[in-house]
Order: sequence, then C-alpha cells, then structure tokens
Amino acid sequence: MRVLIVEDDEALASQIKESLLDVGYAVDVSHDGEDGHFLGDTEPYDAVVLDLGLPVMDGKSVLKRWRADGKKMPVLLLTARDSWTDKVEGLDAGADDYLTKPFIVEELLARLRALIRRSAGQSNPTLECGPVLLDTRNGKVTVSGRSIKLTAQEFKLLSYLMHHEGKVISRTELTEHIYDQDFDRDSNTIEVFVNRIRKKMGVNIIGTVRGLGYRLEADEEA
Repeated sequence: MRVLIVEDDEALASQIKESLLDVGYAVDVSHDGEDGHFLGDTEPYDAVVLDLGLPVMDGKSVLKRWRADGKKMPVLLLTARDSWTDKVEGLDAGADDYLTKPFIVEELLARLRALIRRSAGQSNPTLECGPVLLDTRNGKVTVSGRSIKLTAQEFKLLSYLMHHEGKVISRTELTEHIYDQDFDRDSNTIEVFVNRIRKKMGVNIIGTVRGLGYRLEADEEA
C-alpha cells in the first residue's frame, strides 16, 4: 500500500513516514500544498495524510481540487486547530477522517488501516482468502494456521492483492502501489515476488491472467 504525506512540519512528516515504513507502507512526502496537490493528482495512492495548515496552498484547497478532479483516494486530515468549523469544512470538502494535533501515531495508523480497508470494500481487519489470513493490524500472514515470513515487498504485494480480492490487477498497478516515487521501479520483479509468495504459502490462490496481470481467488486452480 502506498501513502502520501503532505505536512509542512518536516520533523512530524519524518516521524509519520518512519512509522508507516516500519509497518510496510510505501511512502511519499511533500511539504507544501502545491507540490502535494501535484503528487496526488499524478500518482496513485491508497491513502493520503493531509495537513490543513500548509504553505503555498492550504490543505482544504488541495482537497477540494482533488475531489473536483475526481480523485477518490481516502484522505485523513491533520489539523492543529481547535475550531469544530475547520473539521466540518474539511469533511465537507471531501475528507474521510481527521486527527487533531498532537496525536498518537498508533491512532493515525489505525485510522489509515480502516480508511484503506473501507476504500477497498473490506470491513474486517483480518483479510481472508481460502486458508490464507492477513492481519492488517500486525502484518502477520498465516496459511491454515501456519505463520509464514514474507519480505517487505512480498507482504506489500500480497496485501494489495488481498485488499482487492477477485479483481484483475496489472503488473503496472502493483508496481505503482508497492514502491514509492523515488524507487527504481521494475515491473519484471513482480513475477519474481508472486512466485516466491506462492512457494512460501504452498497454496496457489494467486492466479495469472494472461496478458492482464494477477487475480487472487480462494478457489484458484491455475
């Protein structure tokens, strides 16, 4: 899963980024509204953490422009303001949730997990496909009760597929959602990751759809 942080407080942005990286997200960071708007407008994100009090372009204006342009990624607002009107205006502008500074990072992570699940049509924090369970809260993956160890990139790929069970996901889409903007992306590695995941799980729930990509299904036989 790939997240954009738009926060002008560089220390706070760095803290949030490190926390997200630690739990397996790909993360991009911007420190002003104009640059943040550009990234959200041109790159695919599974969620955005957006500060309201940004330089160049304020967070509410950024959000309104995204929504006017049809951008549907879930947005979590950050605000240091105590006024309830700022929160209401942010939600009315298209935000999905908000946090008031100061906040506990664990709460931010929990809210992001919930937003990403709901955006993908999932409600349970534990994603299930056949014998495979992926707990979004602690990053654990089990197959028929047996714990398996995945690398960070393998986990990101499996998590994205499990959030979008039944849908055909192209290699390009997977590449865009498991790597951040600065990573030297290579879609050819996706096949390597998929084969490794299949081998580690011992069950083939990740099917190859020729010419299109991959689809995760509980009854996959291919």
